[in-house]
Amino acid sequence: VAHGYQHSLAIKTDGTLWAWGQNTNGLLGDGTIFHRSSPVKIGNMTNWQHVSCGYQHSLAIKTDGTLWSWGDPSYGSLGNNNSVAVVYSPVQVGSLSNWVAVSGGFYHNLAIKTDGTLWSWGLNDYGELGDGTSGAANRKSSPVQVGSLTNWAQIACGFDGGYAVKTDGTLWAWGQNTNGLLG
Repeated sequence: VAHGYQHSLAIKTDGTLWAWGQNTNGLLGDGTIFHRSSPVKIGNMTNWQHVSCGYQHSLAIKTDGTLWSWGDPSYGSLGNNNSVAVVYSPVQVGSLSNWVAVSGGFYHNLAIKTDGTLWSWGLNDYGELGDGTSGAANRKSSPVQVGSLTNWAQIACGFDGGYAVKTDGTLWAWGQNTNGLLG
C-alpha cells in the first residue's frame, strides 16, 4: 500500500492493483478523471508487486521487474521522456526488467535495480535527484543512474529530497535541507 498527497494505491494478495482518492491528472490510473471514495481495480493484470505515490503521479513495479508510471508528467516525473501529455493508465517506463524498488516524491523519483544501482528522474530544483546537480537545466525525463555504487538497499523520497540506506546499513540524504530535513 502507498499513500500520496491526495490518492492511495494498494496491491491485493492476488496481484491486482487498486486505487482511490483524487483522480486529477489520472492519478489513479483507471483511465478516467473521476475521484474515487473507495478502491477501484486498475486494469486486469495480476502481477503487480510494488507501488508508490508521488505528488501528482503514481509508480509501480510488476513481478517481472518492469517499471510503470501514470499521472501528471510535469518535469519528467513519469520517466518516459514525456513532460506534456497526462497519462491516465499505467505505461511502461523504458524496456528494462530489473527494477526492485521505486519511490515517488514531489515531482521526482528514485529507484533501485537488481544490481543495487540507484536511479533518479524528474524535478531537480534542490538537488533532489542526488546526482550532485540542481536547477531546471538538470531535470531528467527518464531514469539516470546516480553514481556508480552498487550497494543501495532502500529508498524514500521526501517533498524536495531523497533518502537511501546502503547494504552496510548507512543512511544517506540529499536535496533541500529546510528545517534540517536531511538530518
